[in-house]
Amino acid sequence: MATLNSAPPLLRFSSRRSSSLAPHLSLVNLRKPQLGFESKISPTKLQWKGREGQWQSKRKRQWGVRCTADGIDGGVFVGGRKEGVAFSIPERLKVVSLVASVMCLCNADRVVMSVAIVPLAAKHGWSNSFLGIVQSSFLWGYIFSSVIGGALVDRYGGKRVLAWAVFLWSLATILTPLAANHSTVSLLVIRAFFGLAEGVAFPSMSTLISRWFPTNERASALGMSMAGFHLGNVVGLLLTPIMLSTVGILGPFILFSSLGLLWVSTWTYRVTDDPMESNFISRSEQRLIQAGKTGSPKKSSKFPPLGLLLSKLPSWAIIFANATNNWGYFVLLSWMPVYFKSVYNVNLKQAAWFSAVPWGTMAISGYLAGVASDYLINAGYPTIFVRKFMQTIGFVGPAVTLLCLNYANTPTIAATLMTIALSLSSFSQAGFMLNIQDIAPQYAGILHGISNCAGTVAAIISTIGTGYFVQWLGSFQAFLTVTAGLYFVTTIFYNLFATGEQVS
Repeated sequence: MATLNSAPPLLRFSSRRSSSLAPHLSLVNLRKPQLGFESKISPTKLQWKGREGQWQSKRKRQWGVRCTADGIDGGVFVGGRKEGVAFSIPERLKVVSLVASVMCLCNADRVVMSVAIVPLAAKHGWSNSFLGIVQSSFLWGYIFSSVIGGALVDRYGGKRVLAWAVFLWSLATILTPLAANHSTVSLLVIRAFFGLAEGVAFPSMSTLISRWFPTNERASALGMSMAGFHLGNVVGLLLTPIMLSTVGILGPFILFSSLGLLWVSTWTYRVTDDPMESNFISRSEQRLIQAGKTGSPKKSSKFPPLGLLLSKLPSWAIIFANATNNWGYFVLLSWMPVYFKSVYNVNLKQAAWFSAVPWGTMAISGYLAGVASDYLINAGYPTIFVRKFMQTIGFVGPAVTLLCLNYANTPTIAATLMTIALSLSSFSQAGFMLNIQDIAPQYAGILHGISNCAGTVAAIISTIGTGYFVQWLGSFQAFLTVTAGLYFVTTIFYNLFATGEQVS
């Protein structure tokens, strides 16, 4: 057997016996930040054979190289698998994937009832007026739990609160058709309970993203989560009719309830409130997250300083932005089918594109807005400038589109303008929604809950007010103009008073 007289400079071998060598890769000492490579070669006996210098192991070779540069932790495994190379996925990407999944489920569970209510109404003989009561009963619980849920998230963390919320709304989902068979009162109670459980979803999402992502990645993480939320409409609208026709009324409720319970089991095992508490994350990824945070949101045992938060104009800039966003959003989604029917005599609900295209484009544009926002921050632009820029697009874009809608003379042009308005409105996700984490990282849950509550009130007022306004003036154009004006006014207010500095 040949002997090894020398080795390359990066390789140092030491042995206790001449016949058994334990190789390792030494650290390469550079100036800070340090870059090093740690060997993960399995402790098998290696032999040096021939002049060509090939190491041969008595067992299967498995080499590993770990890059230990600051903020990097990529494991590369060579020789252990057929493909030869495997890369680890960052733990924060796994967390946001689970958040996006539950936001998809959150919206899909809402859509199930809006579709299944048709056969339920036919079965039980419900009137149109009672259908409106059933649909609104979701908001009875939702409007209250946004604020309460936000406070709970700040106190106990997003993991525990969100897990209980998904469990409870999944339970309410499966009980909905059973309650409908029992009595109308029990149905309304279950739907209100369903809304109560779902009200904590957005505050939980906001808090978890602020803790698991550095500032320059939060927009992309939020865009991914909200993309899941918008795609929930597509999933619900596509799967519910199939389940109704093949399984029956219970089918879609059982399906989505089971998916919720499956998600809870994965969530509770895998995710923690803070990356520093996780057993699955690497130390280098923890350092990367901590180094990229401008604030340090921790769970607080103190009652949220509501007086302080509500005394600041930046907080009201966020609240008004959320209210205006929901106002325009629900005007478009609730009344556009009636608009197309009355103006163009087109039944838009029966058009296939109406079920998928607006939601799909919102998911795509919202994610792209997040990526663009992070790119601008990484390029050196101030965070508040990026927030205001994205918010301006999210409000001015829909406002201009609604004004153009007044001059549309064909249903195709009108439908295209409506889709563009919804797509541009999703840029608000990278505006006021992320600004919540900027100004109050420790109380992001409660501030998001307050603004979401204001947004829910605005949604109710705009949905009801549109009907009375159109009946009074006999035209949609006037109300669309009012909505566009509200977009412009809130844009000015937000740009004047929004800030990136912490207020609490």
